[in-house]
Amino acid sequence: MTLSQNHPMLDGRTQDSALIQALTGKTPSHHPVWFMRQAGRSLPEYMKLREGVSMLDSCLDPAMASEITLQPVRRHKVDAAIFFSDIVIPLRLAGIGVDIVPGVGPVLDTPIRTAQQVAELPELTDESLEPIREAVKLTVAELGKTPLIGFAGAPFTVAAYMVEGKPSRDHLGPRTMMHGDPDVWDGLMKWAAKASGLFLRAQVQAGASAAQLFDSWAGSLSLPDYEKYVAPYSSLALDHVRDLGVPMIHFGTGTGELLTAMRDVGVDTVGVDYRIPLQTAIGRLGQEVSVQGNIDPALLTAPWEVLEAHVREVVEAGKQARGHVVNLGHGVPPTTDPTVLTKVVELIHSL
Repeated sequence: MTLSQNHPMLDGRTQDSALIQALTGKTPSHHPVWFMRQAGRSLPEYMKLREGVSMLDSCLDPAMASEITLQPVRRHKVDAAIFFSDIVIPLRLAGIGVDIVPGVGPVLDTPIRTAQQVAELPELTDESLEPIREAVKLTVAELGKTPLIGFAGAPFTVAAYMVEGKPSRDHLGPRTMMHGDPDVWDGLMKWAAKASGLFLRAQVQAGASAAQLFDSWAGSLSLPDYEKYVAPYSSLALDHVRDLGVPMIHFGTGTGELLTAMRDVGVDTVGVDYRIPLQTAIGRLGQEVSVQGNIDPALLTAPWEVLEAHVREVVEAGKQARGHVVNLGHGVPPTTDPTVLTKVVELIHSL
């Protein structure tokens, strides 16, 4: 099954949008902009909606997930919605004990560290993805010509959480496993690639116009380790959506040295974080792919004249790329004043 004829990319709604044009290297009508982690985080309307509801429960309530996804589009007039979810949702849907602990992050009941544990991992079923499809359908019905970007954690980031059992600063566990127990690593990464791939495919088939693979922790790896132990599995995850014909974005943090390897898994656009100048990234990536990024989130709380100058520099640098989607070099900090984000969007659209 590919895309239905009433999918936004086929029925005339989103294929000519500024976002899709920039992602695929065509000339958009204006500079497209959206922000990672724009859904939720800093919005008072999000805080109000989420009162008394856990993070994972809010992701799995289709009406709530849809409303959260739509809030920043209504408020900021960004050029894309990003599906409100979390990297560990496929784990929860598969039946793995995981929760998001406030102030800590995702925590697993039992870390996955042995061949037997990997062999016993439950499969993510098609039926379990129904709340995701429902949330996407509700969202797309409201978005009109604004595209929705599907989202999934890359296999390395998912596997890193599974091995450590919680967030980690240096990811020693997964880095040890890939070298010390490569067969167990292979099994775990294949499971994570399939789970992330199916999660992404469900979103695209239900109406998402693009797909982003998000590798939060890849920056902890050397280039040789990334190429050998991670890139093949990211490619495997993306194989689940390649036949659907939507543009694919690959983003990681601290990945300046990995950019070409991230490009080479086969994507249309590579996200660039704030640690590397955009023009340097474009020089490394060449003209085969578009770029996304890379306003420094720290500058969202700087004086407006400082932020404005920085945004103008990023937009100017992006002109060297095949295509450029303006974004942050990571997510919206929770302390961000939403009116500043709206002002940034207005500035970018005016340039």
